[in-house]
Amino acid sequence: MKEKFIKSTIILLIGGLLTKLLGMLIKIIMSRMIGTEGLGLYMMILPTFSLFIGISQFGMPIALSKLIAEDNKNNKRLFFSVVPITLIVNLFLILFIILFAPILAKYLLHNNATYYGILAIALVIPFTSISSICRSYFFGKERMIPHVVSNLLEDIVRLSLMLIGIPLFIHNGIAYVVCFIILSNVISELASILILFLFLPKKVKITKDDIKPSKVYIKESLSIGIPNTTGRLIGNIGYFLEPIILSSVLLGVGYSNSFITREYGILSGYVMPLLLLPSFFTMAISQALLPVVSREYALNNTLSVKRKIKQAISISLLIGFPVTILFLLFPGLFLQLIYHTNEGITYMRVLAPICLFQYIQAPLSSALDAMGKSRDAMVASTLGVIVRTSLLFLLSLFKIGLYGLIVAIGVNVLIVTFHNIRKVKKALN
Repeated sequence: MKEKFIKSTIILLIGGLLTKLLGMLIKIIMSRMIGTEGLGLYMMILPTFSLFIGISQFGMPIALSKLIAEDNKNNKRLFFSVVPITLIVNLFLILFIILFAPILAKYLLHNNATYYGILAIALVIPFTSISSICRSYFFGKERMIPHVVSNLLEDIVRLSLMLIGIPLFIHNGIAYVVCFIILSNVISELASILILFLFLPKKVKITKDDIKPSKVYIKESLSIGIPNTTGRLIGNIGYFLEPIILSSVLLGVGYSNSFITREYGILSGYVMPLLLLPSFFTMAISQALLPVVSREYALNNTLSVKRKIKQAISISLLIGFPVTILFLLFPGLFLQLIYHTNEGITYMRVLAPICLFQYIQAPLSSALDAMGKSRDAMVASTLGVIVRTSLLFLLSLFKIGLYGLIVAIGVNVLIVTFHNIRKVKKALN
């Protein structure tokens, strides 16, 4: 078990590193091709995109991974019990987006240029949902290579599409370019799904009983998925409301729309991705941790669970601490090296120490999900979002630009992290 956990972690770390490098390359190319204004527009839409992606999956990937890892169910029937739930949720979301995209763009984001990008989300979410469910099957089986290969292919396809498509659409206006960038996810996710299917056993036999949804499996999946989705949904709602509240309040106190879009683009498009660069290590550790903890916790092997969680947190801090020091000392160097800009240096110095706590959130959250404590993670998300949203609104009134958002982000990270630490300790005592 120990060897399998380490092997899975190493595979995911290598894959995560390659994926992160490709992701950074995509972000660099995109930011240079569409400029700060285009990046700002894309980052204004991204919280809405994340919100609908979070809803569309309905927590089913986490539920499927956990239940498969417990190794006491018909996995084929479990898979076909989960898929219909996701597709039904997706159908309602698509209709909602089509109907309310104009309202979201005009009255919530206060930018009509976001309309086509929001509309494009409706086409993307079914492909993202199915791709996530397919990946979760392999996670539950502790087969990490399919996930790594599919992720790499997905990013390569996205990068290729951007290099070809952005020059074609740039003359039509930045709104169409951003719409194309979002739509490129359809093809990249489809490529990912096809690769995942190639990794399935060649002689799999699927009977009529296998494709018939099980009420018991649906109930179990929902008992895990609903709290998980609620927690993620609350977090995504906060993320979704972030540019809305920020733009509304800052416009009200005298800032221009161009200033808000530009500074938000710098913070969300340059600073935060750079600060969260080590998170791919912690995410890889968390993904490897979930099936192991699920199985060991089901067997009441508390000592093994404690060891694995401590190991995951230690590795996360071992990676995160030196990176934090480097970001504090040389923020301009990294911004210049990666994004070819010096904008956002002060933002980086303020947020770098806080992000050290962010690095251990993923292993803690994964451990709670694996132990069936998704409700506790949901409570942490709720508290964090309430405080973050309230602080964002109140502090933005003081005309301190984006620093109201920065303080709100920091407080949110601390609340969620320490709440999850307390709940993990309680579950293992």
